[in-house]
Amino acid sequence: MVQKAKILLVDDRPENLLALEAILSALDQTLVRASSGEEALKALLTDDFAVILLDVQMPGMDGFETAAHIKRRERTRDIPIIFLTAINHGPHHTFRGYAAGAVDYISKPFDPWVLRAKVSVFVELYMKNCQLREQAALLRLQLEGGDKATLGQSKEPAGLLAELSARLAAVEEQAEALSKQLDDDSADAAAVATAAHLERKLTGLRRALDALEPGTGGGAPQVPSQN
Repeated sequence: MVQKAKILLVDDRPENLLALEAILSALDQTLVRASSGEEALKALLTDDFAVILLDVQMPGMDGFETAAHIKRRERTRDIPIIFLTAINHGPHHTFRGYAAGAVDYISKPFDPWVLRAKVSVFVELYMKNCQLREQAALLRLQLEGGDKATLGQSKEPAGLLAELSARLAAVEEQAEALSKQLDDDSADAAAVATAAHLERKLTGLRRALDALEPGTGGGAPQVPSQN
């Protein structure tokens, strides 16, 4: 059973959080509320999120300051942030949002369909990365002569490699389809770059698996880093 991705919604106004939940409920993912920057940072200490929707104008710690804290933490610095603002102060204000680490900057009122489409792209990328990490973990267990109970005692090495290769092929196919979708839709540069990074990691994992095939003489290759 595929675990749902978590999406963090940060806004000091309950009615805005309710509206975001109504828009994003169709994605069938786990929506987590935070009514302040401080509350958002606490949630990020324990949970992993696919994307953060962050209101700019909040009392106390505003969106820019919250984003700065998120980007300083190693655990959270790569989570995409979409800024939401009710006030358009011009190019300088928008630039400040991107400089704080946002992948997008959307002014209210926004088109619900557009927001949902943008969030869905980052959720899909997150799910592909999760699948990739699972395949890499299985490969590491094999390379290190891992726990036979985990790998399946009845499987020969060749059979396990075939299973890993098939699982990786499924992820590769989905990643390729996602990249084509991003190209067709003229998606944000940040989303395209994230997809390209995922494809590079998939390529590295495929090379490692190919090197394990009998007769390749590849020995024990290095498993690509997941950072």
